Amino acid sequence: MSVITDAEFEEVAALAPEVVRRYLSGRGWSAERDLSGAELWEWKPRDEAGPPYELLVPVRRRRDYAGRVADILETLVVVEARRPGDILREMQLPPVDWQFLRLVPPGPSGTAPLLDLVSALSGLKDLHTAAASSALNPQAVQPGQKPQVVKDHVAAVRLDQTRVGSYVIATHTPLPEGPYGGYDRTGQGSLFDEAETARRSLPHPQPSEPFARRVSRMLYAGVACAHAAAEETLAGDSVPRVEHMSGAGLSANLCEALVRIAGEERRDFSFSYAWSSEMPVEQPSPPVAFSPPHAEALEAVAKDLRERLGREEGAVLHGVVTKLHRDVNPREATIYGYLVHEVTGRQRRVRVELRPEDIDKATDAWRRGLEVAVTGDLEPRGAGVRMRRVAAFMVLAE
Repeated sequence: MSVITDAEFEEVAALAPEVVRRYLSGRGWSAERDLSGAELWEWKPRDEAGPPYELLVPVRRRRDYAGRVADILETLVVVEARRPGDILREMQLPPVDWQFLRLVPPGPSGTAPLLDLVSALSGLKDLHTAAASSALNPQAVQPGQKPQVVKDHVAAVRLDQTRVGSYVIATHTPLPEGPYGGYDRTGQGSLFDEAETARRSLPHPQPSEPFARRVSRMLYAGVACAHAAAEETLAGDSVPRVEHMSGAGLSANLCEALVRIAGEERRDFSFSYAWSSEMPVEQPSPPVAFSPPHAEALEAVAKDLRERLGREEGAVLHGVVTKLHRDVNPREATIYGYLVHEVTGRQRRVRVELRPEDIDKATDAWRRGLEVAVTGDLEPRGAGVRMRRVAAFMVLAE
């Protein structure tokens, strides 16, 4: 057992009783009964037999307050198998929602191949981006250009220290500060959005929830729906129509993020959640686990959604004309360049359907090797995309 240092004991003495109770509530502990000046809290692990762990939590400061909270910290060190300083640091965080990504890489517990982590972190970023986009505007295929509020939310997500259990990546999403985060502390009946709760006959979510909690809920519900879609795909050996789940956070983007987390080696992984006790969640949110077959199924689900529903309006393409197609009507051109809304700036070949007034411009740009800027709607085309319904075609100056 880790010994609490004098400095940590001083930090313990400074913790307010409500801070301790908030931490315990967020980790699954529950107050069972009131005692004289204290509460008895219990926690029972899902996978362990025997009686629950118990803590005596002071509700007000008395002479032995620091000692009682130090006892709590020592118990948590054993239960969580973590250092006292790490637990203290988390106790002092503002209200946050937690997400835990558990990887199952080969090798010793607590380690992971670098390439697995690069893929997992990239997928985790895309997952939060997809959830934030769905929280703002649910769509089966999210556009590449992300609103600033989505970018700001993803920038606010924090990586925390790893946890025991293979390799666990912990992230937390800050919620608004203030008394109970600035909203009514009445609890949230459902983690699913209104369209999905109506279909499932569940209580509607709290209308006054902050955007950060809405994103956390969309992340949980979207991942749960993705798992259900993968299960249905595997059971029926065909891709089902799942766009009705977009109101609960499911999108092609979210499915692709989960596939990216699995990595090229298609590793097992799972998600678990801990909700801020400042805004309690009444609906259970058990971990969601994915296997290699799930990743293959989600890849097919994402491809199906993009092929059927993946039109993106008003995209801007910058590049050079590499080929003119005179054997089709309407005439088309292949432009090699990048889409302005894509953050990566990836170079690609896009087949562009030309208007009659664009043909001479495209021909001149092709002959002279000039760059062009084209605005139109993107649609899937095999493994790539096609631009149709062109609204503007400009040849840029030399």
